[in-house]
Amino acid sequence: MTGFAQVKGHVNGRLSFTLSIKSVNHRFLDIHFRMPSDSDELEMKLRRRLKEGLARGHVEMTLNLERGANDNFSFNREIVGGYVLAFRAAAAEFGLAAEPDLNTILRMPGALESATLPVDSGLEAAVLSQMEEVLERLNRMREEEGTSTAQELRQRMAHVQRATQEMETHRHAVLQTYVERLKVRMQELIASQIEPERLLQEAALLVDRSDIQEELVRLGQHVKHFLSQLDQGGEVGKKLDFLLQEMNREANTLLSKTSGLAGEALNITELGLSIKSDIEKAREQVQNLE
Repeated sequence: MTGFAQVKGHVNGRLSFTLSIKSVNHRFLDIHFRMPSDSDELEMKLRRRLKEGLARGHVEMTLNLERGANDNFSFNREIVGGYVLAFRAAAAEFGLAAEPDLNTILRMPGALESATLPVDSGLEAAVLSQMEEVLERLNRMREEEGTSTAQELRQRMAHVQRATQEMETHRHAVLQTYVERLKVRMQELIASQIEPERLLQEAALLVDRSDIQEELVRLGQHVKHFLSQLDQGGEVGKKLDFLLQEMNREANTLLSKTSGLAGEALNITELGLSIKSDIEKAREQVQNLE
C-alpha cells in the first residue's frame, strides 16, 4: 500500500533533521535509504525497525540534516576536484564547450563538510526516538488506503456472487440443450453399430461436460473464504491472491463447458466473462494489501 509520513527533530542548537518515509506497492518488502555519509550503523538500526513494522512494499526512507547558520563549512577537495576533472575530460573528449556547475558539485554527498559538528552529536538517538512516530503515521495512512481497498474488494465479490446466482437460473436450460445433444450423439453411435463400451464412454463424457453446478459451488465457496479472510485482517494479501487464482480457474472451466452453445447458454457466457473481469480487477487491488 502507498503512504507517506514525515517528522522533524532536533539534536542540539546547531543541528536538526527531517526524517521522511514513503512506500508504494510491491510484492515483497524492499527497503532503500537516502542517508548522510558515515551513518551505516544508524541505517542498520532503522532497517531492523522497518522490517518489524512493515510486511510489504517498496519503502524509501530519507534523512536530511539541517545545520545552524553559524556552522562553518569546508569542501572536500578530493570529491570536488575529481568531479571537475572528470567533467572537463568528458567535455574535451566530445568537443563540448562547457564548465561544471558548482551548485551541482556541492550538493553531492560528502562534497561539503561541517567544521564545527561534533562527532558525538547524539544524532542516532534523536533519529531513533522519532522512528516510532514516523512509522505510526505511515501505517495510519496505509490503513486508510487498505480500508478503501477492502471495501472495493467486497463489492467485486458481491458482483461475483450475484453472477453465480443468476447462472444457476440458466443452468437447467443449458442442461436441456446438452440432453438434446446427447440424444443426437447416441443415435449417431447406435446407427454406426459402435461397441457398447464406447457408447457408455461417449455418454459419460457428454454428461461430465454438461453441468456447471460443481464450478458454481466452488466459486461460491471461494468467495465466502475470500470475505472471511478480509474480515480477519492481518497479512492476507497473498492468501487472497491465491483464492482469486482459484476463482479464475473455475470461471475458465465454466466458460469452456458452455462454449459453442446457443440460447440461454449465451447468458452464462456473458456472466462468466463478467466474473473474470471482476476477478482481474480484484487481483490488481489485492497486490496493494499486506
